[in-house]
Amino acid sequence: MAHKFSFRWIRMAAIGTALALSTLSAEAQFICGGHSDLVAGLAQAFQQKQIGYGVVGRAAIVEIYVSASGTWTMLVTDVQGRSCIFATGDGWENTVSVTATAHGI
Repeated sequence: MAHKFSFRWIRMAAIGTALALSTLSAEAQFICGGHSDLVAGLAQAFQQKQIGYGVVGRAAIVEIYVSASGTWTMLVTDVQGRSCIFATGDGWENTVSVTATAHGI
């Protein structure tokens, strides 16, 4: 039987991580795991879907997941395939028109 996993602790831990990062704590820890597991958890627990991604040199891919209610998560995946929740928040505002103008689209 599959293990049922609760993502409430991930949200609380991710918020704690974001706060720790804001104080530049050397002891800050990220929530990490398999990419498909984290993406499935974001979809199930927070109804978040990917709205975009970017490549960080040859080191990583950064993805942004957003829900209709405005919650968001930044997921970073390294070249070994390890994914970590880097930041989370509320109140996401879509600025597609600004981004499109900036890139000449």
